Amino acid sequence: MTFFDTAFYRVFKYYKNNPKLNANAIAIYYITSLHLSLLCLIGAFLMLFLNELNVSPLSSDKAWMLFIITAIIIYFRNWIQYSGKKRTILNVKLRQSKDETTSIWLLWSLPIVCIGLTLVILEKF
Repeated sequence: MTFFDTAFYRVFKYYKNNPKLNANAIAIYYITSLHLSLLCLIGAFLMLFLNELNVSPLSSDKAWMLFIITAIIIYFRNWIQYSGKKRTILNVKLRQSKDETTSIWLLWSLPIVCIGLTLVILEKF
């Protein structure tokens, strides 16, 4: 079980008790935003690194188009992965463990911190 599986389940479990909210949709949105913010951070780091080496393999427009296509693929992958049988298996596995030390505020701050670091890296351009 990966960190992303555990984070998905913690967010799902937190919002599951509120009947007005769709917990699965919120958890899928969270895990997708976490994946995309990490992908954006890695991409910005690689752009800065390759710029220092005076190598430009992609233009900025092509890089953003690649990011958008990857974002759509990641969303559908998460939607398929966490909507069915895997969520049921995660419920069983994580229900048995009583370790709930991760707060919801920490989980939601992870994508925000990654985006902030990305903006700091992109200011170098």
